[in-house]
Amino acid sequence: MMDFTYEIGDIVTMKKKHPCGSREWEILRVGADFRLKCLGCGHQIMIARKLVEKNTKDLRKKA
Repeated sequence: MMDFTYEIGDIVTMKKKHPCGSREWEILRVGADFRLKCLGCGHQIMIARKLVEKNTKDLRKKA
């Protein structure tokens, strides 16, 4: 398992696709729960940190 340091503004690539077809999410909030915004359709979700860590495929730092 890879250890990523998650920060607001980073782009997370998940293992599974969102129903809109995108795998990339922008981090809007970090804590016990994450708020993520789908970069395909703009849908926002709250998801447990544990699930994000488990399903992260790649992490791109904000520019």
